[in-house]
Formats: sequence, structure tokens, C-alpha cells
Amino acid sequence: MKKILFPLCTLCLLCSFFALFSCNDGETYADMKNKERKAINRFLKENELCGPIKVISESQFYAQDSTTNVDENEFVLFSDKGIYMQIVQKGEGQTMVELAKQQPDSTVTKVILSRFLEYDIENADTTYSNYYTPAIVDKMQCTYTHRGRSYSATFTEGYMKSYRGAYVPEGWMKALDFIRLTRNDGRKAKVRMIIPSESGTSHAMDYVLPYYYEITYQLGK
Repeated sequence: MKKILFPLCTLCLLCSFFALFSCNDGETYADMKNKERKAINRFLKENELCGPIKVISESQFYAQDSTTNVDENEFVLFSDKGIYMQIVQKGEGQTMVELAKQQPDSTVTKVILSRFLEYDIENADTTYSNYYTPAIVDKMQCTYTHRGRSYSATFTEGYMKSYRGAYVPEGWMKALDFIRLTRNDGRKAKVRMIIPSESGTSHAMDYVLPYYYEITYQLGK
């Protein structure tokens, strides 16, 4: 009897494994995108990080001189990419766009230092942050070309490079159109963002996960 029981148990375990695998494998990209949209909508209505969010249009955002009302917890929705952004502090100095216009070839490259918090919206979990490690700051090298209106950037140091790779998410660079950059620590820019998977890290794109970020931007050397 024991000889028969062992193969039967093994068979049951194998069947359970393949059933689970088949279930996971059956989830389509459309299913994952639908789950992502639902997670973002839940986060907009209720979350423990910044509270219920008031979404404003791009036209209202530009009418407000490219600002968001923090007291009303406004986030602008950039409809083309599905990115939500709140400018907590605009910073001082000049934008990357303004800096590039001053160059003969309309291209500027700057080192930018960031403090950040990354929060997995679907799984309701803070994944990475360098807020509490003063000795570690994330550093990226960013280039903006005004003629092509395009950014390219890589992480060169910090947690994002170590855990998410050198690729700087498109969402992180979106803020650079509107914030000003300075070396003054007390005047650095800060934004809050909801970044859907297609504008996120390689990990976010691979697993179709939306993330909430709080990010500061400061000129480095």
C-alpha cells in the first residue's frame, strides 16, 4: 500500500504544480494591464502615502503656470503616457530645456542627484528608498537635446542602479521638463509621481507593475 501511496502523492503534487503554472501562464498582457489600471484607480481614491488625489488635466496644469496645488493634493495626468505628477517643490535655477538652449548645439548633459521612495502600488509595499541612508544618494547622468526634444539618462550610482539597473525610467525624466535644478540642498526640486509600467523601470515593464515615487532632483558635480 505504501508503494502505491507515494507515486499517487507525487502525481497529485505534479498536477497541482502544472495547474498553477497553467493558470499563471493563462494571464494575458491585456489582463495584466487591466489589473494595473484598477490598482492605479484604487490608489488615486485611497492610499496611506499622500491621501486621496485630485486629478487635473494638462490644460489646467499649463493654465496654472505648470504647477499643481499641493494643499488640494492635485496631480496632473499626462494622458499620452498615463503618468500622474505632483510638483511639491519646483526648485530654483534653470530647467534642462533652458540650459540646453544656451548651448551652441542645443544639447546639455548634467549630473543629477536624487533622493527617492519607490512604492509598489499593486502589492501595497515600499520596495526601495534612500531617504534613510544619508551616505547613499542616487546619481544619474542626463542629457537633453532641445532640437529633438529628447532625454537620455543612466543611473551611475545608488540603489536604483544596484536593484533596478542603469536604465532611467521615462517617468523620472518627465519631471525634468518642469522643475528647476540647483546645487542648493534647501532649494532642490521635489515631485510625486504615479508611473505606469510602460514608463517605468525594466522590472515594472517586465511584470506590468505601476509604481508611486517621491523624488528629489539636485544638480551634482
